[in-house]
Amino acid sequence: MAKILPYGLTDFPRIIRENYYYVDKTRYIELIERMPSFLFLLRPRRFGKSLFLTMLETYYDVRYADRFEELFGHLYIGQHPTPLHNRYLVLRFNFSAISNRLEDLEASFNQYCCMVMRTFVWANEKFFGTEVWDTVNRDETQPGLMLSAIERYAAIKGGIRIYLIIDEYDNFTNTILSAYGTERYRLVTHGDGFIRSFFNAIKAATTAPDAVLERLFITGVSPVTMDDVTSGFNIGTNISTNPLFNQVVGFSETELREMLAYYKKARALPEHATVDGLIATMKPWYDNYCFAKECLDDPMYNSDMVLYFLNHYLMLGMPPENRIDNNIRTDYNKLRHVIEIDQTFGENASVVQEIIARGSITTDVATAFPAERIADTSNFKSLLFYFGLLSIRAVERGKTILAIPNLTVREQMYTYLTEAYRKANLFTINMGHLSRLVEKMAYQGAWQPVFHFFAEELKRQSAIREFIEGEAHIKGFLLAYLGLTCGYIIFPEYEASKGYADFYMMPDLQNQPDIAYSYIIEVKYLHRDAPAAALATAKREASGQLLRYANDSHVQQTKGKTRLCLLTLIFRGWELLEMEEEEANR
Repeated sequence: MAKILPYGLTDFPRIIRENYYYVDKTRYIELIERMPSFLFLLRPRRFGKSLFLTMLETYYDVRYADRFEELFGHLYIGQHPTPLHNRYLVLRFNFSAISNRLEDLEASFNQYCCMVMRTFVWANEKFFGTEVWDTVNRDETQPGLMLSAIERYAAIKGGIRIYLIIDEYDNFTNTILSAYGTERYRLVTHGDGFIRSFFNAIKAATTAPDAVLERLFITGVSPVTMDDVTSGFNIGTNISTNPLFNQVVGFSETELREMLAYYKKARALPEHATVDGLIATMKPWYDNYCFAKECLDDPMYNSDMVLYFLNHYLMLGMPPENRIDNNIRTDYNKLRHVIEIDQTFGENASVVQEIIARGSITTDVATAFPAERIADTSNFKSLLFYFGLLSIRAVERGKTILAIPNLTVREQMYTYLTEAYRKANLFTINMGHLSRLVEKMAYQGAWQPVFHFFAEELKRQSAIREFIEGEAHIKGFLLAYLGLTCGYIIFPEYEASKGYADFYMMPDLQNQPDIAYSYIIEVKYLHRDAPAAALATAKREASGQLLRYANDSHVQQTKGKTRLCLLTLIFRGWELLEMEEEEANR
């Protein structure tokens, strides 16, 4: 019987004990031990960080020493153990367990941290000795004081070494920042704020004479809280963009292929399913995350997304109808509030608009910045990178190019932009009506009403006009709304036949096999004062480009039996001047 997929599981001992499929990341233990002792790792949500930390906890915790062979014997590190395995008392926090309600936050933080430390002492009482409670107050309510008491006692006792692990260190602080603003956030992360005080106690425990807190591993999503609460915490090393750790969490394509080959050999996949075919299906939705410029040839798949897909495929023998896990949607929805700095359509909303239209943006990734500067455009772009909404795509002339990694993320970006339009009172649209028009476009070839509808709404809602000047903004605007309808998988700046189509509306034949029409669209933009001859030139250029794109082998393969329509849309300013259809087989 094939192994079960560990979708949604982060309990390493259970995954091994109950024979779930485990992608072996234990080789990174050797690398971690060669690094400085206090490490930070930032990765997007649902990327495998929590499972990695439970694996570290199991490897280093002395309480698992008698189960080392059972849990690690068949893995890389079990066959290449380091001298430090099962040599620590592991103190592990998961800050996602803390309440996000501002009125409960400090009490919840204190209660949770103190509870974890009391449990830690009880679980390791045979190493501490029962007299530990004479020093560590069972009723202590201040986490910093309790941590200091444990550290002092362990130092005096001798022979005790502690490994501190913090998972999702910024989970609730991101919520404070997004829901309550920078002022409230600053109260808890600066000065005498309770979070800042706790990190001060951690630093003191690592730098005290005969310190027993020897190692530290902290994970999170963004560098904002790290910069604020660890100011002066100059002992930490951020390995987030270190090329050695690009693949520390998530799945490489090699790891994914091995997994698929295993299930194919175990006959858990349908007879018609192939490894290459499944890779081709998943790649545009879940792949292309790169966290280090040196690793452009080794992008990563989001592990949660892959397991969501395969869990459905193994059970039903077909891909999920909805390629995007609802848990991913929920998490990205939380992140959306962090990047919505104000209620106006400001510079950063324009950045999102540009990213959607072009698919990429040039910037240097900031390794840290405070919350007060989160709205700075360069920091905002970096924040999108850490959240996984952008990923490193290339390096040109020394500049890092960040791009939307896949279709899952692109859909979230469409939502951000349309919500930004709505919240700034710039533009709203009846998505139900648009969806019905796109359905007729897909099944009846009635594409003109879709773009007439956009043109009429642009004419009616004048506030949006100043924000869609230029070809890129026009394309971003159309993509954001069309991308939220069903029937098509839309590829902007689609690379075809040594050129780029503005967007290819590839029919989603997996879910709607009876779609009759597919589209390649070229958008041309004329300035308001452009001469009449410019119109003819734009139409001639678009025609040549569309005919070249239509002959692309991938387009021919993915359009299936649909009729491929080649459309030219010409805008003058915000006004749709002309639209034409080109014969694809001319």
